[in-house]
Amino acid sequence: MIETGAVFFPLLGAIIAGFFGRSLGDRGAQLVTVGCMALAAACGVALFFDVAFAGNARTVVLATWIDSGSFEANWALRYDTLSAVMVGMVTFISTLIHIYSVGYMSHDRSIPRFMAYLSLFTFAMLMLVTADNLIQLFFGWEGVGLASYLLIGFWFDRESANRAAMKAFIVNRVGDVGFALGICGVFVLTDSIAFDAVFAALAGHGSTMVSAFGGEVRAVELCAVLLFIGAMGKSAQLGLHTWLPDAMEGPTPVSALIHAATMVTAGVFLVARMSPLFEMAPVALALVTIIGASTALFAATIGCVQNDIKRIIAYSTCSQLGYMFFAAGVSAYPAAIFHLFTHAFFKALLFLGAGSVIHAMSDEQDIRRMGGIWRKIPATYALMWIGNLALAGVPFFAGFYSKDMVLEAAWGAHTAVGQYAFWCGIIAAFLTAFYSWRLLILTFHGEPRADHHVMEHVHESPPVMVLPLVVLAIGAVFAGAVFYEPFVGHHWQDFWRTAIVVAPGNDAMENAHHVPLWVKWLPVVMGVSGIALAYALYMGAPGLPARIAARFQGVYQFLLNKWYFDELYDALFVRPSMVIGRALWKGGDGAIIDGFGPDGIAAAAKATASKVVKLQTGLVYHYAFAMMIGIVVLVTLFATGRF
Repeated sequence: MIETGAVFFPLLGAIIAGFFGRSLGDRGAQLVTVGCMALAAACGVALFFDVAFAGNARTVVLATWIDSGSFEANWALRYDTLSAVMVGMVTFISTLIHIYSVGYMSHDRSIPRFMAYLSLFTFAMLMLVTADNLIQLFFGWEGVGLASYLLIGFWFDRESANRAAMKAFIVNRVGDVGFALGICGVFVLTDSIAFDAVFAALAGHGSTMVSAFGGEVRAVELCAVLLFIGAMGKSAQLGLHTWLPDAMEGPTPVSALIHAATMVTAGVFLVARMSPLFEMAPVALALVTIIGASTALFAATIGCVQNDIKRIIAYSTCSQLGYMFFAAGVSAYPAAIFHLFTHAFFKALLFLGAGSVIHAMSDEQDIRRMGGIWRKIPATYALMWIGNLALAGVPFFAGFYSKDMVLEAAWGAHTAVGQYAFWCGIIAAFLTAFYSWRLLILTFHGEPRADHHVMEHVHESPPVMVLPLVVLAIGAVFAGAVFYEPFVGHHWQDFWRTAIVVAPGNDAMENAHHVPLWVKWLPVVMGVSGIALAYALYMGAPGLPARIAARFQGVYQFLLNKWYFDELYDALFVRPSMVIGRALWKGGDGAIIDGFGPDGIAAAAKATASKVVKLQTGLVYHYAFAMMIGIVVLVTLFATGRF
């Protein structure tokens, strides 16, 4: 019962609120969805301890989904340690976000629809992480994409929200093409899409070659790269990241759900789930490491100059996902999932805390128009401090344990790409601490920069919004210390068992426990340095940042405009597509197909009819003259013998 309850209670809540929301009313829809999520969380947490700690892994087959010839796919729920960790975390965090939404969305006009979408999103993510085969995983993958489209564009009367939803949907489809091709490649290679059968068959295909890109490549490398392209789109890695900051157009609970526990972590989960494949593909692993490390650094640089409170946290998410990927790239999958796990607590805390600030500031999101509010919302202020301390990796908060483990594993890999990832991560750690305290100082400290009317109405959020923040803060403080030993300690294999596979010789996890002392303390030093710099610039000399930006205007604009990726893609893809589309529309469809087809035939018939109708004048002598002409023609034909 708990195996199916953890997954299907959110779906039940979504169906009831979605189809019967008008009958239930706002309060009824909230009670149903929150109640169903609470039941799912109870099941998910119970499974987490039963499967991950007690070792009672199992697979629950619900039905035969596809049975065609030799191809068979079951609809099943796979509960091993990896799935159990994800299910427990997703259901727990999502329940808190549902509760928070009761207060945050209390004045919205479409509460049942919003709560139904939230629950549907959670169900899709749970289907993804409990999948027993690649087809079922793809179902959850696309379900998450659909639900994210609905949630990002929830306020559909805003043009910016519609554009953001379309952008997220389209960019993710680019990655999904790679994912779908990867699934096809795995099936062609192993004749199966069920995980156990695929992993068992891979051992015999390590040297299988295929023709691709004008040459011969190893099939496992090609499949791994294609699957990683799908992960890049869903987890907003460098190149397919442009949708992530725009997703902030959705309501704040949506931002927390997408960025903390669900959609963006799906790519990291996919790489960890397919670890037996990636361990046979060193080139793909190197690519994962390089892309992840580059993303961590790239997103951190942008976060330093953004002014929208939610976008700063969004780029922080993008950067932290880079950490997770380069950990997976050096075969430290447990470290990647550990950081994913702790990140869910402090990132959800930061997003919901930002929502509390926005709620207090009458929907203002620009930190340049805030300041001087910490005394008016002390609970939110304290909780945001906890979230930022965890994000910056300050001892002994959750992020300290997981981020340091990721960096130590990168160093312990003793490879060139591992060293690249380590130093990118170190620089990103400094920048993360800097922009986190820049956000805190500009939001809460200094002189008030909002107008007098807004400042008069600044108030603390209601208990229904603050309580979830308190629970998340407890996780942000203690999750790292409590779960460090089972997740990434010396005996991590006993915890993860067969859910994660690391090839012999890939010793990053073991070496991480034996790195030099300076490697362990350097991230802390960089974090404290970033905090100190933010204090010096924004508390000690608040006018200095503007002068620095003016002095280095080119660099500032480059970062403020997000490395001009949107402009680049607009020039390379959007505008040419618009030109081609317009040419095909006007020239092809309009001029040729319609011109010679329906429109052309209709125009010819109309022209002919307009000329023929002129013969009908209504004058008798015209008709008599026409009859005489006819008689003359007939007589002529008879006379010449041609009739």
